Parts: sequence; structure tokens; C-alpha cells
Amino acid sequence: MKLNIQLVVAALLVTVGCGLLVAGFVAAPLGIIHSSVLVAFGETCTFAGALFGVDYHYRVRK
Repeated sequence: MKLNIQLVVAALLVTVGCGLLVAGFVAAPLGIIHSSVLVAFGETCTFAGALFGVDYHYRVRK
């Protein structure tokens, strides 16, 4: 059960991170959140999701 939750969180983090990366480059700054903040948070989410995914892969591989 814990590994399934980890896999879902990893996929969600990568998806949200990629979406924020695209939004940071495509969307014009409309409010007070600068595009560099969106890009930085998107990179962080994508990296964290990738780490969760790699950890999941090696735990299931046994």
C-alpha cells in the first residue's frame, strides 16, 4: 500500500512540475508570482518526483 501511494505521489509531482515549467515559460506574468518562481518550483517538483520514482523502481525490483 505504501509503495502504491509513493508511486502516485511521484507521478503527481512530475506532472505538476512539468505543468508549472510550461506555465512559467508560456504564460505572461499576470500577478505577483514571477515566472522564475514557477520555473524553480516546477523543477523542484519534477526532481522530487523523479527521486520518488527511482526509489519505487528499486524497492519493487527486489
